[in-house]
Amino acid sequence: MISTILNIHCEQPFLSKIAISDTEKVYHELISKTGKGNDFIGWLDLPETTTPVQLAEIICTAGQVVALAEVIVVVGIGGSYLGARAVVEALQHPFKALLPNNKTPLLLFAGNSMGEDYHQALINVLDSKDYAVIVISKSGTTTEPAIAFRILKEHCEKKYGKSGARKRIVAITDEKKGALKKLSTEENYKTFVIPDDVGGRYSVLTPVGLLPIACAGINIEKLLSGAQKMRSILLKNNRFKENIAMQYALSRYLMYKEGKKIELVVAYEPQLFFFIEWFKQLFGESDGKENKGVFPAGAIFSTDLHSLGQYIQEGERHLFETVLSVEKVSSHLPIPFDSNDLDGLNYLQQKTIHEINLVAEEGTRLAHLSGNVPNISIVIPEISEDTLGELIYFFEFSCALGGYLLNVNPFDQPGVEAYKSNMFRLLGKKLK
Repeated sequence: MISTILNIHCEQPFLSKIAISDTEKVYHELISKTGKGNDFIGWLDLPETTTPVQLAEIICTAGQVVALAEVIVVVGIGGSYLGARAVVEALQHPFKALLPNNKTPLLLFAGNSMGEDYHQALINVLDSKDYAVIVISKSGTTTEPAIAFRILKEHCEKKYGKSGARKRIVAITDEKKGALKKLSTEENYKTFVIPDDVGGRYSVLTPVGLLPIACAGINIEKLLSGAQKMRSILLKNNRFKENIAMQYALSRYLMYKEGKKIELVVAYEPQLFFFIEWFKQLFGESDGKENKGVFPAGAIFSTDLHSLGQYIQEGERHLFETVLSVEKVSSHLPIPFDSNDLDGLNYLQQKTIHEINLVAEEGTRLAHLSGNVPNISIVIPEISEDTLGELIYFFEFSCALGGYLLNVNPFDQPGVEAYKSNMFRLLGKKLK
């Protein structure tokens, strides 16, 4: 049985009984928590184990922070910010800051790069705005967010005083150890815990994602409810033909085995840009090990059809597409009639932009299939807290299955340390 919430349609390689059996085997390894990296599978039960008391504390803290701030700066990198930004960008009004009577703070992000001009520009804005800071780091020593937080902490203390800054800084970090945990205890910051058994890229349904999302005025209870629905579907349906995560994971794996080494994740709604960025980190860090793994790329159509479309249609045949297809949008904007019809668009009179967008999606799918670009379509009824919660859990579950099919640990990231070691050596850091 295919989920009534998410439907997958895939023109896919031949599914052998052996491949299906292997997928069901790794599925049972995952849900029984006996596979590789099983000490980092806390995300599997988060939709059920997050208590009403924990949610209430997050919502209460968000309310307190919002009451103090016109701007909230979220400091983090990778999984410490991408999940939150993905949900916020997908659900908030794209021009919220320009709306009259807007009462929710603007979320800005720092520590996800070392762009000096960017961080200086941020400080210039904060000089004239009331603000608060949510700093997210397991260790407190990751270079990019640590630099940004050091600068923001100094600015905040100069602007509001030490006691005022304490009320405006919330830390999300390790429960017992690390530089940020030690500082938070010394400064008496409000603190939330990153669970030991949840890695950064799987952490969006912990306080790492939930607190910034709540500060943006988004209903985190509905987000978790969506994840609960998807968890129930995936755990209830333990046979391949009934389980969309198994189907997606095996489809990706078979594409990879047939030489389709790049997955282009596509959305036709621009507010899903950062959701695709979150996807890229989730799958890139999970699969890309031991010289294995599909390379995750992303695009927004029809925008990127005017830059990448030629290559996708006729370039090297190492691509497959996964399309996030949205059935319904909240707006209704018909194409007006023009008596001169100089642009030749009167034939579209009274059609909405979304109707045209869906036709563009289908036309593109047919074109790419004819050009030997296999196509997976993941259909959601609308972009909402509920459906995003479903998508987050679906992709996390599918990603773990895919790692196991590749016979890698989908929950570590040893390769990330290579650039750090070189950077520290070149900067002259004394290594222990």
